[in-house]
Amino acid sequence: MGFGALIIGDEIIRGKRQDKHFAKLRELLATRGLVLDWVTYLGDDRARLTAALARSFAGGDVVFSFGGIGVTPDDHTRQAAAQAAGVPLVLHPDAEAEIRARFGAEVTANRLQLGEFPAGSRIIPNPFNRIPGFSVGDHHFMPGFPQMAWPMAEWVLDTRYRDRFHQREEAESAIQIWDGNEGMLLELMRRIERDYPGIAVFSLPFLGDATLRRHVELGVRGTPAQVAPAMAEIRAEVARLGLAFSEK
Repeated sequence: MGFGALIIGDEIIRGKRQDKHFAKLRELLATRGLVLDWVTYLGDDRARLTAALARSFAGGDVVFSFGGIGVTPDDHTRQAAAQAAGVPLVLHPDAEAEIRARFGAEVTANRLQLGEFPAGSRIIPNPFNRIPGFSVGDHHFMPGFPQMAWPMAEWVLDTRYRDRFHQREEAESAIQIWDGNEGMLLELMRRIERDYPGIAVFSLPFLGDATLRRHVELGVRGTPAQVAPAMAEIRAEVARLGLAFSEK
């Protein structure tokens, strides 16, 4: 199981709002020793959402979905999740209790629709205004508002996945190779990945500008026991090639 994110809304796709969920979820996971494996951005199209969720439900990852769980005409996530799961939308009794507690005598049929989730869902408490999100298996659906969604995501992590915290040790190290190019380093990169199973090699070329000359950031990511010897071999080979480098 990996961790993924679905970030939903035409306002993101069309540039009316800037997404903040990607960076925040990555941060929430990192503080718990977890890694975000993928992120997908989707607009408010029910058919496309349904297809994406059907694929995601079949994938087995833990997925955090942000946006589209309201009741306005451009909100389709609840309906798409139900259709992808092959179940009806039903008013969840725990969600109904939260909504009635929030609105009291001012509760309306439209407000109760906020608690209609795919049958079999579990609610995600919302400490901001008590309008809950919902979980379908390991898929967790939250509003698009950061002040609501982020505490809800933390609650899901701390309640459902605490046993996975800090289970995978990971280190990263890199050097900056000045005036080099990736073509000169390809064989080295391939050899490192071959000789150190589980190590991921990365290279980030920078073409240069007025403030910094051309370079390649070359590094590895993996278990601490492998990162140190892999980087030692990289440094030795870069020096043998006659390339200048500095520590990142």
